[in-house]
Amino acid sequence: MTDNASQSVHQAVDAVYRTESRRILATLIRLLGDFDLAEEAMHDAFAAAVEQWQRDGIPANPRAWLVSAGRFKAIDGIRRNARFSATTRELAEQLEADTEDPAERLDESVEDDRLRLIFTCCHPALAPDARIALTLREVCGLTTEEIARAFLTSPATLAQRIVRAKSKIHNARIPYEVPSRDELPERLETVLHVVYLVFNEGYSASSGESLTRPDLSGEAIRLGRLLVELLPEPEVTGLLALMLLQESRRAARTSPTGEIILLDEQDRSLWNGDLIAEGLALVKQPAFTRQLGLYSLQASIAAAHVEAPSAGATDWAQIVALYDLLLRVHPSPVVELNRAAAVSMRDGPAAGLALIDALLARGELSDYQFAHSARAELYRRLGKNDEARSAYNMALSLTRQEPERRFLEKRLKTLG
Repeated sequence: MTDNASQSVHQAVDAVYRTESRRILATLIRLLGDFDLAEEAMHDAFAAAVEQWQRDGIPANPRAWLVSAGRFKAIDGIRRNARFSATTRELAEQLEADTEDPAERLDESVEDDRLRLIFTCCHPALAPDARIALTLREVCGLTTEEIARAFLTSPATLAQRIVRAKSKIHNARIPYEVPSRDELPERLETVLHVVYLVFNEGYSASSGESLTRPDLSGEAIRLGRLLVELLPEPEVTGLLALMLLQESRRAARTSPTGEIILLDEQDRSLWNGDLIAEGLALVKQPAFTRQLGLYSLQASIAAAHVEAPSAGATDWAQIVALYDLLLRVHPSPVVELNRAAAVSMRDGPAAGLALIDALLARGELSDYQFAHSARAELYRRLGKNDEARSAYNMALSLTRQEPERRFLEKRLKTLG
């Protein structure tokens, strides 16, 4: 094979890994019944693909090929070790007896392997933090370091939490399946929280060179659509609507050079009309307001933003009223901060600043960079440059993301 052809195969394998590896892993976990065995099998399959695709050509369905290759690699490995353990021999025989073609189940609609895996990772037998950490790691491929930052803990502690969760699933024989309809409500809240965490990491990355990670937000939306198909309850629909409406603004949120553009300065012609139409259609469903909750109320706030023809035409009174409702169903200092920003647009920066100062005085958001950057913006609008500079510097000391760092530094320069 020529060097160009070999490079082409390597690029194809890399592309499949980026786009399909988490789906392949989820299917292998279902087939093999073990996280670590499935992950090892997946990496073996990709290694085999680099060699065999150069010789035989890239298959018509790379994902199906990799799933089948991973399964056979796992069986071969188990068979080699079978002489050491009766349990291992039994597992090898069981896997070999399963003649199912994995390709036949790769494109299922509701019974999707990744959805099945999410519900497994969110099983009530696991601790709440472990459910979220395990799902973000195994289903969505976030690194241990990324998840540790979200949990405000060390990577080593987070890794131990994930290992214990895997052991619990294995030892308790937690099944890899979507729960029955009767079991869904009690399991759904954690699942929705996990999907929203994944979306948030994609919509506003916690660190790094880019503001967003489209792969993660796109995956969260895909999972949201699956959940709506499975259980079209108001909160499930609300989460999907919220993600769609927020995602619709992605192209306008940064300049061509990657600089942050705030909502009131965005070119609204860049907003994605298809995503807006899909999100608004969900919000306007008759059953949507039957049960106002965390996600449906946030979706209503996002809808109020996208329905305004311009930033100046935004109905801030409606948005503040929606935040009032949101605080009743989900009391949170971050919701209070967002409400304060809305109040500053309705009643002026001084009114919003008083609310933020009261929040910070309670100590709950002292290490939250957006509280300090919001405070700085309001001081800037009031013409109090010294106070604004101090607040911007505090926010700058807390940020881990390069676009946000550049934005804050630019704001500081405008103050002189």
